[in-house]
Amino acid sequence: MSITARHYSRERNQRETEDMSLLRRASTSLSQSLGFARRSLKSLKFAGESLDSSASPALIHGIHVFHCPDELGIVAKLSDCIASRGGNILGADIFVPENKQVFYSRSDFVFDPAKWPRVKMEEDFLKLSKTFNAMRSVVRVPALDPKYKIAVLASKQAHCLVDLLHSWQDGRLPVDITCIISNHDRGPNTHVTRFLERHGIPYHYLHTATGNKREAEILDLVQNTDFLVLARYMQVLSGSFLSSYGKDVINIHHGLLPSFKGGNPSRQAFDAGVKLIGATSHFVTEELDSGPIIEQMVERVSHRDNLQSFIQKSENLEKQCLAKAIKSYCELRVLPYEENKTVVF
Repeated sequence: MSITARHYSRERNQRETEDMSLLRRASTSLSQSLGFARRSLKSLKFAGESLDSSASPALIHGIHVFHCPDELGIVAKLSDCIASRGGNILGADIFVPENKQVFYSRSDFVFDPAKWPRVKMEEDFLKLSKTFNAMRSVVRVPALDPKYKIAVLASKQAHCLVDLLHSWQDGRLPVDITCIISNHDRGPNTHVTRFLERHGIPYHYLHTATGNKREAEILDLVQNTDFLVLARYMQVLSGSFLSSYGKDVINIHHGLLPSFKGGNPSRQAFDAGVKLIGATSHFVTEELDSGPIIEQMVERVSHRDNLQSFIQKSENLEKQCLAKAIKSYCELRVLPYEENKTVVF
């Protein structure tokens, strides 16, 4: 090999060695950068998202609703109450009606129960309630607090009752059903009876007659409930019963109140040729079908509907509307507003 050839070979080997060294350094730097990026992305937190479980304890969900006279600083104090205990607000709904000087809010938040015990949370919100002379201040922690206990009253029509039972079985209805009360005697081999027997839910048949609504017996059966549900219960509860019970009663009405009151509402609406049908879920008051409305749903009908399809659509609306109202109530989304209205967040 000539001197020139050997010199060229040495230069090429030297350049290749330098290139390999540069490549290794670049590879190491890239690997370190990627590792940093992975660590940064893993530790990055976004507002409203849960914290990385490997870096923080398990957080649980809480709900707080507040109703008080309106004044400056309420939102700041509410936020500080939660943040000062290490909680994080995930969402908040606020309503201040024009010219009414009242304040409504509902807050969803997460917190560490080890840092903010449930009893201490109650004390903190109570203190806030006294500061602002609140008419209502309720806190609920679904994972720690008992489910609401309800009794369901129903008559012969079973579509709403069956839907509630199946929703409860599937875990979509956050309540415990203590019993079913009915003025209709269901046989031992019906779908409802078999379902209740499988799940250990008592069924109480109380025959009613004019002048005897069996209200004293109903009161005895529902003493340990948090609220009542009327799932197409075709009896009017008296003012005396409502006063003695003293808690909320939720009803489903077959139409957009105040239309088509009384018996056979689907036939009334069908004969009237309506183009929209609906269902209304509302609180029960002494005045028939006039309590504060919680939820309403509608569906279009036409001349192509016969009475059977008309009734089917109406019953589907009733089931959906009642279930939605109960769920909203249990999630503290329903607040009283003025004399006969509701705020539903």
